[in-house]
Amino acid sequence: MEDAHAVHPNLDTSTSFFGVYDGHGGDEVSKFCAKFLHQEVLYHEAFSAGDIGTCIQHAFLRMDEMMRGQTGQRELAALAEKGQAKDIIEGLISPPKRGESKGQTDGGSSEEGAGAKSDYHGPTAGSTACVAIIQNIQLFVGNAGDSRCVLSRKGQAYDMSWDHKPDLQAEKERITNAGGYVRCGRVNGSLNMSRAIGDMELKQNKLLPAEKQIVTANPDIHSVELSNDDDFLVLACDGIWDCMSSQELVDFVGKQLKHESKLSSVCETVLDKCLASATGGEGCDNMTMILVQFKKPFKISTLNKEQPLPSNQNSECNESAVAFNNPNDITGSQFNDNAAKKA
Repeated sequence: MEDAHAVHPNLDTSTSFFGVYDGHGGDEVSKFCAKFLHQEVLYHEAFSAGDIGTCIQHAFLRMDEMMRGQTGQRELAALAEKGQAKDIIEGLISPPKRGESKGQTDGGSSEEGAGAKSDYHGPTAGSTACVAIIQNIQLFVGNAGDSRCVLSRKGQAYDMSWDHKPDLQAEKERITNAGGYVRCGRVNGSLNMSRAIGDMELKQNKLLPAEKQIVTANPDIHSVELSNDDDFLVLACDGIWDCMSSQELVDFVGKQLKHESKLSSVCETVLDKCLASATGGEGCDNMTMILVQFKKPFKISTLNKEQPLPSNQNSECNESAVAFNNPNDITGSQFNDNAAKKA
């Protein structure tokens, strides 16, 4: 099981944060993101100014910076599962100097001096990141990879993110311009997504910024103003989307919510439906799902004009005015299925 998730319904007095992180090559990067990414959003200087899009982009890219640093390396080693991944990471880290806090993870730079081996460029493991931030009645979604966020509005599924796959034209152009290639739908014949946090061996072109590397952590960011037509929000990794389309999931969850008020039970039912009956094929991947239900009516202090939802043909952030809403109008639940890997 290499997935991780983060649920913070009260990130601050008016903000909620939800994140799904689907790890590959180990679970240390997904766990690192679950522990730190929301903190980077909250404490960025743009947060107090209401520029959530800038905060999201900073937080995604900052994860890579932090993991290259000496304290980030130690944090990864602590998070890594016992076994080869942990041995490799610890083998590249010198013991901390006297007086240095092992628990501190300021990230620093990739050149922190003594303690960090020069041949360490960051983790070879990686993770998707799909996060939803609700501030007042504004929904912001940031995504890198093939996890997905879907909004149900009047029972209709609206993708608030779309999957970053190597065969997409814009993704393929960035990959080839950075010196990589796409073979059999995979970056350099190995990775089946074109954006991710971690995977540092695919981010080594020193002539290019982070946003233009073969694989980038740079997220697509979209926003929409919530209305009383909105029912719930789902964030899930590709283990779910391999088995159900966005609309199929919205239909299924909507039907379950008519007779089940416990959100975690609804999540369990979805995962049970997706799990394969035998080894091999769809339904054998890790599965993580977060279900966020909106309490209505929203307490809106300004006129709420319904905002256009993002189109899969448009990667621009849709900015709109923020009204005020009680953060207690949002409830969240999640279920992380550790048995999915064994199905």
